[in-house]
Amino acid sequence: MMKLSTKGRYGTRLMVELALNYGKGLVLLKDIAKKQEISEGYLVHILPPLKAAGLVNSSRGAHGGYALAKAPSEITLGEVVGAVEGNLAVAECVTAPKICHRVDFCVTRDIWKDMSEKMTEVLDSTTLEDMVSRQKQKQKPQPLMYNI
Repeated sequence: MMKLSTKGRYGTRLMVELALNYGKGLVLLKDIAKKQEISEGYLVHILPPLKAAGLVNSSRGAHGGYALAKAPSEITLGEVVGAVEGNLAVAECVTAPKICHRVDFCVTRDIWKDMSEKMTEVLDSTTLEDMVSRQKQKQKPQPLMYNI
């Protein structure tokens, strides 16, 4: 099974939570952890690469916390996942063709390359603003249904 690592999934959830609170001030890490049901200790390890990538700002002290460094419309999932995961190619030969002598005639590499490009396309075309919109749709109260 090919899957995104826990860092990628939790990093995305962390960023969506910050996007949901964008413009409302700093958010405490313990509040993010509670709402997203993620260990606060784990989130501490995800934040440095997000800060290094210029996606998150932090402030220490009694009124400290975390906030997005840019508007949710300006941050893509590609940036988020790339910051915490690094290269997202499904096979190493896609980004480092010199590691394999079969690269010029290997049909499977072509498929791995196509898969990597499609995945990158989806992530790079989805912003945190899109994710916030999707989250709000999921949170809308469902109309009551009465069955007789």
